[in-house]
This record gives sequence, C-alpha cells and structure tokens, in this order.
Amino acid sequence: MMMSSTKLTSDMYSSDLMTLAHWMAGDFSNQKQAYENPRDYAHIHVFFRPLAFDFFSDIGLYSEQVYDYDLWTPYRQGIHRLIDKEDHIYIENYSLIDPVLYAGAAREPAILKTITPDCIQRRQHCSMIFKREGEKFIGSVEPGNLCRIEKNGCQTYLVSDVEITASTWNSLDKGLAVDTNEQVWGSEHGSLKFEKRESFAHEIAVKK
Repeated sequence: MMMSSTKLTSDMYSSDLMTLAHWMAGDFSNQKQAYENPRDYAHIHVFFRPLAFDFFSDIGLYSEQVYDYDLWTPYRQGIHRLIDKEDHIYIENYSLIDPVLYAGAAREPAILKTITPDCIQRRQHCSMIFKREGEKFIGSVEPGNLCRIEKNGCQTYLVSDVEITASTWNSLDKGLAVDTNEQVWGSEHGSLKFEKRESFAHEIAVKK
C-alpha cells in the first residue's frame, strides 16, 4: 500500500531553519562581480540542491562549486545537514568519499539520486553556525580552529564567513597556516558575491 507524500511544515522545524533552507536551495552565480572585476574574480556557480528527506531523515543539501567554463568539473562538493539548535542553526558538513562519481549532481537529479549515506564521511570540526539577523543569516565555521585542510604540504585551518539573504550568498573562505596564522589560500580581494539565478526551494524535504 503506497503512502501519500507530505511536505514538511514549520510545525516540524523552526521557522528560521525552514527559511534558511529555502534561501540556500538554489543556483547562485557571481557573474556580475566577475564581469566587473575579471582580474580578481573568476565566474563561479554555487549550487545547493535538496536531498530526499530519507537521506538524513532530516533536511539535507548537496552542494557543488564550479567555474562557469567547466560546469562538469566541480572544484568543491559537499553534503550538508541542517539542525535546529534553538538560538542558531547548526549545519553538519560531509565530504564525498569518491566525489568525481557525482560531478554534475546539482544539475542532474538522476546523478543526485545515486548519492547514498554510505558515500559520505563527516568533516569533523567543520560545521557551520548560522544566526539570523533581521533579513539575513550570518554564518561562520564552528570555533576552535580545528577544521583542518592541507594545501601544498601545509596544514591550514579554515576560516569561513557567510551572509545569506533570500536572493544572495556572500562568502569568504580562507586557509590560515596552523603554525603561523598566515593566509595560505583563499580570496585576497574580499568576499565572493553571488546572486540567486534559480530557486530549488520547492524540492526541500518531501517525506514519503
């Protein structure tokens, strides 16, 4: 016997969590920024595509960051689980064990459906904490400087600051050397400024 599908409502999650999920779910581009200042900014797309509710039994998103000239070769992919902590939204971050298998999943639902929980692993100490401030959410990586990323043989810790509105996504990611606190990687010209091109909010958390 088939059960009817029921969309999750604000009765099941806080209004802030649902708002953040709806604002995140989309195709974002910094085309305007890149065209105005091509020497400092490449044209990048950031996709956040909702996962089926059964993936986490919670609200989850798959993300992909790609250069506009090479949409099938993302340079960053991830899985994200949104958790309500009352005074903030906690987003667990996961990496894909074999990410190349899922390249393009943000644009091709058939590929997205092949991602399963046993394909991912938790990025310890790399969760994001978001708090609402009026008509925007401000997010940063959890405290402790323990989200470690190795670049060019150097151990770095991630510093990530994000601002989200209903139509924009601004982010600044940097890697600072663990021993010297000097910047090793990341933007040297300020935040990447993305505008939403398409919303995927209607795909969020459908419970079967």
